[in-house]
Formats: sequence, structure tokens, C-alpha cells
Amino acid sequence: MQDRVAIIGSGPTGLYTLKGLIGAARPLSITIFEAEAEPGKGTPYHPDINDPAMLSNIPSIEFPALTETLVEWLSRQEDAELQRLSILREAIDAREFYPRVVLGDYMRAQFLQLVAIGTRNGHRIEVLDRHRVIDIALQDADIRLSVTGRDGQRFEAVFDHVVMATGHNWPDSTETRPGYFISPWPAAALKTIPDGSIGILGTSLSGIDALMSVATARGTFRLDTAGDLQYQPATGSEAFCATMMSRKGLLPEADFYCPLPYRTPQVLTEEAVAALIATGRHNLLDAVFDLFRQEILVADPDYAAKIGLSELTVETFAEAYYRERLASDPFVWAARNLAETEANRDREYTVPWRYAILITHEIVARAIPHLDDTDLKRFHRHFKSIFVDDYATVPLMSIRRLLALKRAGKLSILALGQDYEISSDGVERGAVVTAHGERYVFDAFIDATGQATLSATDLPFPTLVAQGGVQKSATPMAQGFITDDSPVPMIRTGGIDIDELYRPRTTAPLCNNLYCAAISFLLHKHPFVQGITSAAEIGETVSGAILEAVAEKSGSVLQLSA
Repeated sequence: MQDRVAIIGSGPTGLYTLKGLIGAARPLSITIFEAEAEPGKGTPYHPDINDPAMLSNIPSIEFPALTETLVEWLSRQEDAELQRLSILREAIDAREFYPRVVLGDYMRAQFLQLVAIGTRNGHRIEVLDRHRVIDIALQDADIRLSVTGRDGQRFEAVFDHVVMATGHNWPDSTETRPGYFISPWPAAALKTIPDGSIGILGTSLSGIDALMSVATARGTFRLDTAGDLQYQPATGSEAFCATMMSRKGLLPEADFYCPLPYRTPQVLTEEAVAALIATGRHNLLDAVFDLFRQEILVADPDYAAKIGLSELTVETFAEAYYRERLASDPFVWAARNLAETEANRDREYTVPWRYAILITHEIVARAIPHLDDTDLKRFHRHFKSIFVDDYATVPLMSIRRLLALKRAGKLSILALGQDYEISSDGVERGAVVTAHGERYVFDAFIDATGQATLSATDLPFPTLVAQGGVQKSATPMAQGFITDDSPVPMIRTGGIDIDELYRPRTTAPLCNNLYCAAISFLLHKHPFVQGITSAAEIGETVSGAILEAVAEKSGSVLQLSA
């Protein structure tokens, strides 16, 4: 009998899991459950969710290939298809950023190819679109799923392995109050916003996505005779203006040129961090920061001297990192950063300190699950943001569009600080923001702060939660570190407690072949697990674990076929 594998979700993580599974020499029975009508596209890239103006935050060169690279797929498309996608053939490039919906089309095509390859390899693959898994129950030797089908009827199915590849957790309803949107998606909902003053909470790519949806509904971006991008408002949209806001009031920087794949750090290496973790030390975060500081010093001594690196700590590094940007007008900084980035790309120059932070963020992440509760809070409060700021740079076109909106008098930036309030009291639509003693009234308001970190009790599978099949991550108490062999006291702090194979840790005597590959529930202890590259790594790990378990069960040697 073939081992039965269920994949819940056909977004990026589901696709990379499927890619790993279909290479198995032993035939599997694979069922893919997808709540949407077009499996393979994934919510972040689906045309029903996104606006064509929304750009992805990953260039083709960083997109791990499925059956072929994104550039290869684009290059073999007919001219008519490229025209539909608004892509010039001569502009196809490995370092280019493409609209989210283009990535959705690419992944859909790759999904169909993976299914075909898997079927040729002898696997039984069933794709159930418009099927939603509503409950999971761990049993002694297998896992039972409750599913609602296309007709709304509920049925149950049993599997040997189940992968929760549900990706991000988006709200079912976006406009929770008149003119108040708790998410930029679906983008079509933002098109209904009347002209007026629009507030957008968040200045990252999600905030830019929201801005592009409302801006392109009220005007167009065009190149002028000098080749500069300008925004031309549509007739009748004179009242439209937008304010993007965040605590710091900073815009993200433009994607900078760097060698790919990542080079190996000189000091803050995987081996060095693993050695620190193995000591079980109570000051792990500070020890990792010392290696980080040495890495920056070796990579870019001038930058180290400029920010006074030798005197900085976990608590003060971010202040030095942001100091110069905070002192500048955000649009002046954006224009200068864009010009610098364009020049560096032309000469293929990499800013050393930026690259040092970029290539170490995933290595630093290895230490986070081992931090005690005090250091975990310190990391999230003081240190995490500099890595996110460094790797979450945005397409150059996004910066050009922001500057064009600013020149057209349609965009401003508001730094909220730490003490601000957002309320709908006293207004029929939108919201009122109070910051620094000033009131800002918006006819519409969009929360574009991105995906929230969720915990075990937030899972939409009531039986799984009730039976203790998942629990919050365990974190050592700081005061629990002692010198003898006594056990370290642990507390539950958030997310889902998983092992190295993404299986939820549980003391219940039940089947442990459930894999939590749902991004929202991993962010607490794995804050950098976002994006396509993370999906590929998770999919590879999970599929490898399943194939290993299948091989052990059958008593055979694990083999892969092309």
C-alpha cells in the first residue's frame, strides 16, 4: 500500500514540498488540498488578491528553481504572453523584479509540471481545488482531516503524513469598519476607496503595495522626456493624497547589488554559532553579537569606525545603524540611496557592511530558538529590525514610484514615534491618528504592517488544539540557568513548538507525522522565515523527513529518481 501524504496549501512551501516528494523511487499517494480555484499560485501571488502594480520582493536570481528558473520560463513564453504580462523580452534579466501576479503564473505552470513529473514517476497525485481543511485530528498511527468540498459538503480522509503549508494567515474580511482596512489584500477592495486623504500604516513593501493599489486607480506612472518617472493624476482625483506612517517614519532602501549565492562570512560562521549554542551559555545573544561585531569590523573597518562599533551593544546597535537616515528627510534619503544603488549596480560594487549583515542574518537566526526568555525579548525589541531592514529592501522601481508620487504632491511620510493612537471615534469613515500631540484625520485607513505572529491556540483546527497536538514554543527562563545538572525551567512564549523537522513537539502519545510549515506560526522563534527562499528550505526539509520515514517504515534504502 502506498504511503498517504496530504499537503494543505499549494503555495510556495507546498510546491517545494511536492518537488521533494516526487523524486522518491517508492510510489506515494499525494493529495493536495487548495482552498482557491487555481492551485499552485499561492495567495501572495494570486491575481484575485494582488494588483498588477504590486511588485514581488525577490529577483529571479534568488528564486529557487522548481522545474526551471523564472528567467528560463519567461524566456520561452510567446511574445503575446509576455505582452499580456507587460514584460519586454529584452528586459528579461536574472536580477529583475517582476509583478507578484507574474510569479503566480510561473508557479502555477511549475505546479502543473511537478504534478506531471510525479505522475510519470509512479506517484498517485490528487489535486483538490476549492477544498478547505477545517480540522486535524492526530490518531495513534495516522492523521484524520476534516474537509469541506466544492459543494460545501464535509468529508473526512486519513493520511500517514500531513504537511500544513498554509502560508500566511489573511483575514476573511478586509474592511472591518467603513473606510478602515486591516490588510492591503485583496487589492480590489482598496480600489473602492473614494478620493480623499488616505492613511497607510506601514512603510515596507506591504505599505508600498497598498499605496500602488490606490495610486494606480487614480492616475498613471509615465516616463517624461528626460526618462524620469512621473505620476500623472487622473482628472477628478485632485483630492487624492496618501500618508505612509511608521514608528520611525523611514522608507525601505533599494535592493542593493551583491554576489549571489551568499559568500561565507569570515567570523560569524555557522560553525562558530553552533559552538556557542553547544556551550548552553546564559549570555548567548551577547556572544553572538560579539561575533557579529567582529564580522562588520573585518568586512568594513571604515563603517565600523563611523558608527563607533566597538562601543555598541545589542541595545544600541540599531540606534547607530539608523542614526543618519533618521536625521534626513525620508524622500531626500530615498533619492540619494536610489542614485547610489543604481551606480553600484552599473559597476557591480557591493557595499561591504550591508552585505555582511545580509549574509549573517540566517546564521544569527540559528541561535534564536536557544535564547532564554530575556534574550528573546531583547532580540525582538532591539536587534531584529536591522536584519529585516537590510534584507527587506525593495525593487528600485518601487522607490522611483514613491519619489514620483512625492513630486506630484500626493505622498507624505509621518513618523509616529512610540506613543501614538489610532481610532475611529468621531468619524464616519477612515480613522484618526494621534501622534506627538497632533490629530491626523484620514478618509480611509489601511493597516499594511504585514503578517502577525500567531501561536498554537490560533490554529484553525480545533481538535488538534484540544488534544494538545500543538503547543507554544518552550523558552528557557533566564533565572533558570545554573551550574549543576538540574533541569532548566522552561516557559511557553509563543508560536508553535517544533523540532528540527518542523514537527510540533508534543507529549501526547499520538502520531507525530504532522509537519507545521505554516509561516505565521514559525515567526516567534524563526523571525526570518519569510519569502520564497524560506519556503524552499522548509519544503526540502519536510519532504526529506517524510521520505526518510517512508524508507524506514518499508525497511528500504532511501532513493531518489529524477
